[in-house]
Amino acid sequence: MEPSFIMSLRQSRTLRGLRLSAVLLTVTIAGCSLNPFAGDKESAAPTPVSRSVPEGATSIDPSSRSAQTMPQRAAPPAAQRLTQIPLAAGAPNEYIVKRGDTLWDISGTFLKDPWYWPEVWYVNPQVENPHLIYPGDKLSLVMIDGRPRIMLSRGNAYRLSPQARVTQLDEAVTSIPYEQIAAFLSRGLVLERSQIERLPYVLAIRGDRLMAGAGNDIYVRGGSADPTGTRYSVVKIGEELIDPDDNKPVGYQGIYVGEGALSRGGDPATVTLSDTTREALAGDRLLPEAVDIPLNFFPQAPETAIDGRIISVVDGVSLIGQYQVIVLNRGSRDGLGPGDVLSVFQAGETVRDRFANRSFLASAGGVLGGFGGEKVVLPDEEAGTVMVFKVYDRISYALVMEATSDIHVKDAVRSPD
Repeated sequence: MEPSFIMSLRQSRTLRGLRLSAVLLTVTIAGCSLNPFAGDKESAAPTPVSRSVPEGATSIDPSSRSAQTMPQRAAPPAAQRLTQIPLAAGAPNEYIVKRGDTLWDISGTFLKDPWYWPEVWYVNPQVENPHLIYPGDKLSLVMIDGRPRIMLSRGNAYRLSPQARVTQLDEAVTSIPYEQIAAFLSRGLVLERSQIERLPYVLAIRGDRLMAGAGNDIYVRGGSADPTGTRYSVVKIGEELIDPDDNKPVGYQGIYVGEGALSRGGDPATVTLSDTTREALAGDRLLPEAVDIPLNFFPQAPETAIDGRIISVVDGVSLIGQYQVIVLNRGSRDGLGPGDVLSVFQAGETVRDRFANRSFLASAGGVLGGFGGEKVVLPDEEAGTVMVFKVYDRISYALVMEATSDIHVKDAVRSPD
């Protein structure tokens, strides 16, 4: 029989061990539920709200939205939401991810509405980086507890790739086709007034010239101490963009002038223009050529009801098609975030009803038969789908993912049904 003080000591150690295990279990459970983007710092306006993925975080996590920046709304139970999500016609039981696929493409393979991907994604805890998808991975459509789910299993193509361990994040499937929109973004922008005031500007042109073109040097002030060789896009500040809903300015059109590289630092610094599409003038502004776009985010319906309009298209065309970049008059203050999907609606035309309250003979013919009558606004018609990828306070950039009809500036954008 052990002495009582030894038994008491053992009991005390056992209790402490149980308490420590309980604490560790609690921390582990809390850590599993943490938002993997919680460490991302939100930039102050007018820096765009970006929820891009840091190394080691998840890239397609349905819980990635920041509670601090996004208004919350009550969501129906998961089972209720899932029963409302139709699968795509001919949805396969399995799909092998190919190089060049985007998350939108893959979502559309399984779902009629690709933005409902978060509702059916099933995280495999046994798979390394379960939120990242790579070429060669196999996605399987299965039923779990009576609900459709999409599961991931790693493909041999990923494991055998000699560069997989080095370029792992670069090889992961992105949400949007970056290559197809980079050209649009480098040649057209909408700038907020406060943003314009902080941009470096062209002070003068070397050689006492009034205009500069490719091969000319320009003197620049107002920039940061960037290393030699840093590339810039030169933009001219164009017309003011007005929000058609309240007639208030939301920004200015940035007209692409050309590009160049920093050849000498200082104040003023020297930038050598390498390519121009129009003359660069004193007062033009410079933007870093690198485009900051979060490539990995989840397509999903907005968390708040959105009803806005297209106020500009980046390359200035009158008809807007797939993979063109548009500017919306809604932003973070309205609840929009990267990855949000919106439906585009053509505004219904106004016609005259020459048949109402008139006799058949009076409305069917005669010289005046086509005149007069009550004005009637026809219903808005759905014309396509866009996905938001960069958000400011009052405006946001979106990419046209589908265009089922002609899309124009001033068409409406709304939360999908």
